[in-house]
Amino acid sequence: GLILGVYSSEKDDGAAQFTSAGDAFDRLVSGKLRALLSLCGPPLKKGKTRIFHGLHQDFPSVVVVGLGKKNAGINEQENWNEGKENIRTAVAVGCRQIQDLEIPCVEVDPCGDAQAAAEGAVLGLHEYNELKQKKKPVVTPQLHGSAESQAWQKGVIYAEGQNLARYLMEAPANYITPIKFAEHIEQKLRTFSNVKVHIRPESWITTQEMGAFLSVAKGSAEPPIFLEIHYLGGANTDDSPLVFVGKGVTFDSGGISLKPSSGMDAMRADMGGAATVCSAIVTAAALNLPLNIIGLAPLCENMPSGKANKPGDVVRAKNGKTIQVDNTDAEGRLLLADALCYAHNFNARAIVNAATLTGAMDVALGSAATGVFTNSSWLWTHLYEASILTGDRVWRMPLFEHYTKQVTDCPLADVSNIGKYSRAGGACTAAAFLKEFVTAAHWAHLDIAGVMSNKDEVPYLRKGMAGRPTRTLVEFAARLSQDSHN
Repeated sequence: GLILGVYSSEKDDGAAQFTSAGDAFDRLVSGKLRALLSLCGPPLKKGKTRIFHGLHQDFPSVVVVGLGKKNAGINEQENWNEGKENIRTAVAVGCRQIQDLEIPCVEVDPCGDAQAAAEGAVLGLHEYNELKQKKKPVVTPQLHGSAESQAWQKGVIYAEGQNLARYLMEAPANYITPIKFAEHIEQKLRTFSNVKVHIRPESWITTQEMGAFLSVAKGSAEPPIFLEIHYLGGANTDDSPLVFVGKGVTFDSGGISLKPSSGMDAMRADMGGAATVCSAIVTAAALNLPLNIIGLAPLCENMPSGKANKPGDVVRAKNGKTIQVDNTDAEGRLLLADALCYAHNFNARAIVNAATLTGAMDVALGSAATGVFTNSSWLWTHLYEASILTGDRVWRMPLFEHYTKQVTDCPLADVSNIGKYSRAGGACTAAAFLKEFVTAAHWAHLDIAGVMSNKDEVPYLRKGMAGRPTRTLVEFAARLSQDSHN
């Protein structure tokens, strides 16, 4: 199969405006492609396709995809590069049509941006079907022509990173337990000589005095794991690392404050923070990024049992602060509190944590963007600029003292794990809680609850767990590595 791009016509005459690859192919078939397209009715709209068979012996099926306006670039209103998004969407739609035709291999027009085209192809074809007997046919996308092979390869690596996070999040919780999550990431990193992986058992967590993390884990029969990854890509192994921290609740029942049964199965993806940050490090290693990154993922289940946290219990975090557990379903912040304290051991350039933390974040932004709470404008700017390129957007949220008072005004302990006005500003009070465990000057908390899954909002992702914002984290790390080079 072959996928070729066509731009929306600027003029009313509707003559198809091909990409250079489309033009070359049209010449090869003596103008038949252009003639057929004009016979097919109105010009192709963005993201729409037409399929032609039998035009050329090497490509029995050709899918022409609409790319929208030719010079679409950064859209200030949308906070993303519209041209790149159009390419990702068009290529993904084209690849799925080739898959429906059961054609095993497809060549993809780079459409002027081979990285975006590769991301669209590899993200668009991904589906979790490990446990089904009937699987969709496998399609291997490759670049059409050789001019942009380096950019194409980079796009493939970025997309495979996000697909790894999607795989981990989608898999059932009895398949991805804390230990199996850690082993899966260790396996992915085994081939890199500059990566060390430490799978820390419960005994180690206890010696670290991570009382908040342990209090969540004790309700489950699955033992907790603290996963620690060191990627040493920097010119000097002593250079201050970027530290990624991810919430790794491999199943969240809510504990004693039990969640409603409807939709609880989706809580197998409550380790989305750990999945995205670990996948970002796997991607950074594959790209050989020249910086040091440390990944920390506290992994456990949150289950109701005779040993589980009870509402009103008080637990002690690694930094000595006491926490009143008023709602056992606000457990992610307890894991993160201890992991953030531990992250301060590494003299980090920046600490960035990701977590499917609050339903309130989903209410605030839906699936349009990841909410970012940060004490550093420098860090915010890097994350924001990275997200414009990836199309996986971020939006800055407030870290006001206003919210801090709502978690520190607590009857029994130093802090409460929910704000005293209950539901009001829930994503903001959760961030204020985390801030109580941070002294670093450059820290950002990414609440990814709203972007956890995809129905049809991101057209180049199928329905299911989204693995967002893995590519934004990778792009952010890449920008930071350029920073340290300059």
